[in-house]
Amino acid sequence: MVSVDNEAPSAVEAPASPSLLGWPLRIVKSTSSWLAAQMPKGLYARSILIIVTPMVLLQSVLAFVFMERHWETVTQRLSAAVTRDIAALIAFYESYPHDDNYEQLRRIAFQELGLNVAVLPNEPLPSTGQKPFFSILDRSLSTELTKRVGKPFWIDTVGRSNIVEIRIKLDDAVFRVFARRSQTYASNSHIFLVWMVGTSLVLLVVAVLFLRNQIRPILTLADAAENFGKGQPVPPGFRPRGAREVRRAARAFIEMRGRIERQIEQRTAMLAGVSHDLRTVLTRFRLQLAVLSKKEDTTDLQGDVSEMEHMLEDYLDFAQGDGGETAAPCNAHDILKTLQNDLSRSGHVSTLGFEGDPVVEIKPNAFKRCLANLIHNAHRHGQTVAIKARRGERYLKIKVEDDGPGIAPEDRENVFRPFFRLDDARNQDIGGTGLGLAIARDIARGHGGDISLSESRYGGLCATVRIPV
Repeated sequence: MVSVDNEAPSAVEAPASPSLLGWPLRIVKSTSSWLAAQMPKGLYARSILIIVTPMVLLQSVLAFVFMERHWETVTQRLSAAVTRDIAALIAFYESYPHDDNYEQLRRIAFQELGLNVAVLPNEPLPSTGQKPFFSILDRSLSTELTKRVGKPFWIDTVGRSNIVEIRIKLDDAVFRVFARRSQTYASNSHIFLVWMVGTSLVLLVVAVLFLRNQIRPILTLADAAENFGKGQPVPPGFRPRGAREVRRAARAFIEMRGRIERQIEQRTAMLAGVSHDLRTVLTRFRLQLAVLSKKEDTTDLQGDVSEMEHMLEDYLDFAQGDGGETAAPCNAHDILKTLQNDLSRSGHVSTLGFEGDPVVEIKPNAFKRCLANLIHNAHRHGQTVAIKARRGERYLKIKVEDDGPGIAPEDRENVFRPFFRLDDARNQDIGGTGLGLAIARDIARGHGGDISLSESRYGGLCATVRIPV
């Protein structure tokens, strides 16, 4: 029988430490987050990056392969050929007799090998100067001279642009050789790099021009959709253009806009008919009340008729929205100041503050109705109202705060529903139809913005209107 110790831990089954597995993931996530933050956000810039990055990588690989496999190889072979010629001349100098002026050696070197040779007196070689940081010629020529000649040497590849000077110290003299740079170095290889970079720039310019034409319809479609969301007219001359997918999206947007506008027109026309019929009935009520005997008590009936007319007006305002009003540049500060003056004449206390440029593109009548509903609602339930507006780079924010009883957080979205009225959060002794906040939010959203409710710094309610500019 074989006994198994169940209490002994298995090395295979031991779980890996979370810290050992977690830090590579954290590095990957942080790197990805950093790259995402550095990437451009615009479609045009990202498209350019998509074109430029592969082109730069391709050109870099081609340049590296060219430098490594062709340019350096050719230079090494040219340097080896010149070095062999120099070694042969040195062997000729050391093995055969020569005249005093070395005319025969110089003639053979110049006519047969293309080298300018001179035999100098035995003197020390010049000091080594600063070499260029990146020089294939220096490296290749030095390697070949060390391997084939095996004597002390000094080379100068920088002093003269077209000549390479080589000095080799012999036992009794200094052998000086002038060679053309083209004999030792693939000097025309830079032409390949110039053509490569030049053609890349031309292709990049052509790609940018074509890409701009492809991106422009997308930007126009985005502007049209943004203007439509703000209740503003679409850009002039907007029509489906560009690639097939972009034209399809533009046609779908135009059809969607037409359906929405037709739906709004039908709703407005239907409500206008309902309003006419209801007003006719209410007019009959008023006529019947007028012909009744003065002895009869008709005060309550007249109050009911007036309340019904008020409810009808509010309902039509909510249903009509902005009423097809066209957006135009307006001074928001003047609108707020007008509303504040109206309240001041009614004996209400309010403060107004405005920061930034007050001129914004809005629908003035609808926007004024939106702010009037919020301000009157605040004065109806509070004693003091503070109005503060700020124009930023992207949005116009207007805060209307009061010191009233406020609204519970769970009911702050419900109050925007049509005909919704709170039971105990706000004062119910004051009449209302429950459409004020719904009308205000509908107008704000018609401008591409919204309204949110929060707690006021005075203990009441704070209504924040945010409109894109």
